[in-house]
Amino acid sequence: MPPAAATNLGYTPPDGGWGWAVVLGSFISIGFSYAFPKSLTIFFKEIQAYFSVSYSEIAWVSSVMLASMYAGGPLSSVLVNRFGSRPVVMAGGLMVSGAMVLASFGTTIIHLYLCVGVIGGFGLAFNLQPALTIIGTYFQVRRPLANGLAMTGSPVVLFTLAPLNQFLFDCFGWRGSFLILGSIVMNCCVAGALMRPVNKSVEPKTEPPPCDQLPAEEDPAANVKLLTEENLSESRSQSCFHKFVDVSLFKHRGFLIYLVGNVVMFFGFFAPVVFLAPYARHQGVDEYSAAFLLSIFALVDMFVRPATGLLGNTKWIRPRIQYFFSFAVAYNGVCHLLCPLADGYAGLVVYTVFFGVAFGMLCALLFEVLMDLVGAKRFSTAVGLVTIIECGPVLLGPPLSGALVDKFGDYKYMYYACGVFMLVPGIFFFIMHYYNYKWLDEEQRRSEAADTRNSEEAVELHVNEKIAYETDG
Repeated sequence: MPPAAATNLGYTPPDGGWGWAVVLGSFISIGFSYAFPKSLTIFFKEIQAYFSVSYSEIAWVSSVMLASMYAGGPLSSVLVNRFGSRPVVMAGGLMVSGAMVLASFGTTIIHLYLCVGVIGGFGLAFNLQPALTIIGTYFQVRRPLANGLAMTGSPVVLFTLAPLNQFLFDCFGWRGSFLILGSIVMNCCVAGALMRPVNKSVEPKTEPPPCDQLPAEEDPAANVKLLTEENLSESRSQSCFHKFVDVSLFKHRGFLIYLVGNVVMFFGFFAPVVFLAPYARHQGVDEYSAAFLLSIFALVDMFVRPATGLLGNTKWIRPRIQYFFSFAVAYNGVCHLLCPLADGYAGLVVYTVFFGVAFGMLCALLFEVLMDLVGAKRFSTAVGLVTIIECGPVLLGPPLSGALVDKFGDYKYMYYACGVFMLVPGIFFFIMHYYNYKWLDEEQRRSEAADTRNSEEAVELHVNEKIAYETDG
């Protein structure tokens, strides 16, 4: 995509300095946002037996949590634009902590849906959104690397939480474990404290006028029509709305390509991770070995994400980074389609390694390519719009996959379905970005040709005026 989309910030990002502390804070915040719902699957087998519910019903716990995290995107974007990243992340940490404490006293599965799913999910939205947004304000040249490092927080936290949750369950049961996890997730407040607003010292960024102020006309004579009180209120409302929700993004070609492909992709995005440990236990693997699969997955993932960021930052990949993302999506689909061929625990380990590579590549690029498409200035609103639309497939994906397990009594059909839901959008991305890059190149050539013509016409006009002046003289 054209670099201009990401460079018009109104100031020069430091590309380092305190930005690396911000990356650390984002690392922690993003880590809990994505790893926490996955790590809770360790308790699913026991909670399922405790409440006597099906695979599909227990899957709703993680599903509602992830969907709430995505549905809270627009609200989080508004709060970030209004208050900045730091207080929003700290509030999110408090919400998730409170949700886990309340869930530890749950008496029905509905109680877990509301506490862990809804309250905890919205808390994670307040952790995720600001962490993604603030990186774009601190980094420009090294942005793919910074995003890759920050996104590595998810596998690192998952690698730690997966065996820790199994240990906590053995010692304290799922209720005691939820209480302890409520205190652990308070680290998000520490992460938020690191997210100091960027010092825009080179050139101040032009901000939209406050909602309670009407933009002043530069030329008073141009203000022919006096605004009535009704027109004034309407103008203020539109100013506030467009400040926080950039609906013009729905006319942005690259944004629409990203949105359409992601909606399909997210039906099969989370379910393979959510059901990895239960699938292993269904195959007769013991509890700790099943939990260790998540650790292997996270270990591979944590090395792949920064490596993907480094690779995406190279001069060969970054100008066409959307192709790299398309490959990552399709690669995930192929892994899931081949998963049922894995035989025994060794086969599951091999699948987990390849899946970890695929998942790490995709996650490292997921938000970088959106920022590449719409630019850092519009990213906060763009990611809010994307997540609210994606919350549908995020909500329905794992329960539908669980319903397939309930119906057939086998996990292979669930993995086949997830593979198709990932492979199809991967092919779609390849095709659409080929044409999108082609159209962008044509538009750039036309723009350069128009600039050349305008320059030539200006020179010709200047020459003619000079000749006319000399003739008159």
